[in-house]
Amino acid sequence: MMEPAQSEMNILSNGKGHDHEEDMVFCLHINERLLIALDIFEGKTSFGMSVFNLGNAIMGSGILGLAYAMANTGILLFLFLLTAVAVLSCYSIHLLLKSSGIVGIRAYEQLGYRAFGNPGKMAAGIAITLQNIGAMSSYLYIVKSELPLVIQAFLKADSNSDVWYLDGNYLVVMVSAGIILPLSLMKQLGYLGYTSGFSLSCMVFFLTAVTYKKFQIPCPFEEYSANSTDAHLNLNVSNHGHEYNMDLVHDNKGSQCSPDMFTINSKTAYTIPILAFAFVCHPEVLPIYTELRNPTQKKMQKVSNVSILVMYIMYFLAALFGYLTFFDNVETELLHTYNRIDPYDTLILCVRVAVLTAVTLTVPIVLFPVRRAIQQMAFPDKTFNWLRHIAIALILLTSINMLVIFAPNILDIFGIIGATSAPCLIFIFPAVFYIRIVPKDEEPMNSFHKILAVCFAVLGVSFMVMSLSFIFIDWTTGSSHGVGGH
Repeated sequence: MMEPAQSEMNILSNGKGHDHEEDMVFCLHINERLLIALDIFEGKTSFGMSVFNLGNAIMGSGILGLAYAMANTGILLFLFLLTAVAVLSCYSIHLLLKSSGIVGIRAYEQLGYRAFGNPGKMAAGIAITLQNIGAMSSYLYIVKSELPLVIQAFLKADSNSDVWYLDGNYLVVMVSAGIILPLSLMKQLGYLGYTSGFSLSCMVFFLTAVTYKKFQIPCPFEEYSANSTDAHLNLNVSNHGHEYNMDLVHDNKGSQCSPDMFTINSKTAYTIPILAFAFVCHPEVLPIYTELRNPTQKKMQKVSNVSILVMYIMYFLAALFGYLTFFDNVETELLHTYNRIDPYDTLILCVRVAVLTAVTLTVPIVLFPVRRAIQQMAFPDKTFNWLRHIAIALILLTSINMLVIFAPNILDIFGIIGATSAPCLIFIFPAVFYIRIVPKDEEPMNSFHKILAVCFAVLGVSFMVMSLSFIFIDWTTGSSHGVGGH
């Protein structure tokens, strides 16, 4: 263990150094047990690989819903909200890293234990579990909905066919067992750096294609209509996807072809949860910090800032060009909107493959903190065990597959999980942990940083209550029906 980490560990018991030798001996004994329990070791992951891993944890299926969010807020309001959530995410990571540095703990659940005892550890563990299960569910939902379309396009199969290889439920189980499970069984996150880099490159390709299509698809766009099971066989598709058999399309005359700068409607309530969900990477921050080579608080903060900045740019561009392509016709899941124009477009088919690859490779990254949270809650004093390691992954993936098969639509996943677990992990927990862990003689409660942390926690509670209230009102009025189920 390196000297900075040792100095962090030497102040574990109460946040300050000790002059007495017996206190140091006791502290070192506690540290040794903590190292064993948390599997903390000298990190070997480079700065770049850490950025890839954290960026991959941030970037997921949330990017597919951002154009829909922009359509329900307007460009300027969306940009303001996106910027605010990104800045607040950076600040909350700062609070986490500051608390972690004071007590020498690099596990979210153990910070909860240090701040509030077992209730704090259980609250953090449950929030991480719910949040990341929601994230993995949304990723696998993309696999369930998009992979059948890709296979259908490759095979030119009938969309009404009931063959097993066009059934999303079968396919998502096969992907989970054949790809996700083997990657999830790796012992350390650092090993997934290369797959994270490849996953991010797939999303860059997605962004490039969305930008290109903005200048290729006219507004109002011509909508493909398969009124017969043989329609796609008569479809004449050019290299650019713009020559159609005019008997199979109709002009979408009602389309709005001018962007809104600011708008509020019944779906605006979903926007903030979707944005908050898209930036949640906090459960992964401390595990990545643990495996970072030559770890310091400043270096890990830089990793976080770079990752969030890159994702911020990609999010805004993907939302902007997706919205400017379809305007009010954009669907909850952007790729489904392209399917309305030409389900056999070669470029969009490649984009689907890229997105499927990206979200599939993200699932193992997100599974690691959940498994760690379960181990911290159920087996806090146990050392690493391969049987337990594998069993938790199997149980998690089985449960998530069941959730994906029965989930109503992706918007419900984004909205509910984003409105509950996300504000806890982004706003509330980092703030209250910071308030409890930082010694009062170092920063009294009336200090600027503590007051700012209190305001941050209040903001999180207000956000949670407001978002849940809007979603509940939206459901009770019945206006959410038909959204996201395209």
